[in-house]
Amino acid sequence: MKIVIAGGFGVGKTTAVSAISEIKPLTTEAAITSVATGVDRTGHVPAKTTTTVALDFGCITIDEEIKLYLFGTPGQDRFGFMWQDIVNGALGALVIVDTRRMDDCYPAVDYFEKAGLPFVVAVNMFDGALAHQLDDIRWALAVGEDVPIITFDARQKLSVRDALLAVLHNTFNRARAAAGAP
Repeated sequence: MKIVIAGGFGVGKTTAVSAISEIKPLTTEAAITSVATGVDRTGHVPAKTTTTVALDFGCITIDEEIKLYLFGTPGQDRFGFMWQDIVNGALGALVIVDTRRMDDCYPAVDYFEKAGLPFVVAVNMFDGALAHQLDDIRWALAVGEDVPIITFDARQKLSVRDALLAVLHNTFNRARAAAGAP
């Protein structure tokens, strides 16, 4: 099963894939050039020296029958043309949010809403602190109650696992509701 991990620049997509993948993740990290520094907002992530230019890929086995293939999207708008190919065939998505830069996640939220792909919003707990209440984040993103909003730490394997489980639960609950099942 394919899960997409999306969000803005520097929110923790590559970190999340790397934290949970049972294989060495395929990453397409490239050095941030002087040209990109003028485009990519690095103010809240000044130590960031690389950026994803295509995708990240990892996988995790759930059981003998289920394996999750994780595809991390690039976070910059200029790589948006690749999203359709990355999202094609996905079961659901995890949209990672950095509350210091909420506007960076709007394109991902909009994309999945328009595509009708179930998604979960995961607030990355930078510095272990929640800067805003989850209800305030829901309001700022203008997402309904049917979109779960959770907190997680992209560096922690178990936290990423729980976020991916939230995506699976949300996807299966939406499928059941669409089929008219209780």
